[in-house]
Amino acid sequence: MTDQTARQKAGELTPEEVAEYLRNNPDFFIEQDELLRSLTLPHDSGRAISLVERQVHLFREQRDTLRHELVELVSIARHNDRLFEKSKRLLMQVIEARNLIDMASTIDDSIRGDFGLDAASVILFTDAEVPGSSQGALYVVSPAEARNRLGNLLEGSRAVCGQFRESERKFLFPNRDEPIASVALVPLRTDDLLGVFAVGSCQPGYFDQSMGSLFLSYISDTLSRLLPPMVQRYTTAAPVSDLATESR
Repeated sequence: MTDQTARQKAGELTPEEVAEYLRNNPDFFIEQDELLRSLTLPHDSGRAISLVERQVHLFREQRDTLRHELVELVSIARHNDRLFEKSKRLLMQVIEARNLIDMASTIDDSIRGDFGLDAASVILFTDAEVPGSSQGALYVVSPAEARNRLGNLLEGSRAVCGQFRESERKFLFPNRDEPIASVALVPLRTDDLLGVFAVGSCQPGYFDQSMGSLFLSYISDTLSRLLPPMVQRYTTAAPVSDLATESR
């Protein structure tokens, strides 16, 4: 015979039955002030405290937890507000760019200067000759080479964040003295894959898989709409020197 069976036969309540009764009757102690004051609970300090003291202690812990969470939420909101303003400035400058050279220079300056990152790349996938390629943040490669070098990274439409393989990092950010260690990459798409927009940091783990990518998506969506007519226009345009003077 178990202890629980023995208590039931003796007419005693089990701890589970008492707990269930109190859950179903939360106002039980309203008329039991003396009983409430006489109840004691163990405390971390080792001494026994009253139930009221225990409740006050729990309320204080909950208050401190909520206060900490509120501070974190305010900090995140301020961080997102700063990101929004930086993204807005970048997008306005990109929209105002007159040619691919200006656009690449704007992106490079903003990502490294305003955002404080170490590198940016806009890599276009085309077999056509694009004037102004390999200047600033702009690079042009064939679709076949891009597929060969980046593979599954091009399959989705959302940002991919992480440390990537060394060969992928070198492909996204060529000709660097200080290697990029962490990358956030967003495919540029309309109906077809146009290329990728990537930002990099020399700090390992700066970008990780859990990182939000909302602002990167805003920038990539804008680039996806602006680049096709620019590329189409300048694949048959004059040399780079003429393009640079056109915006003056």
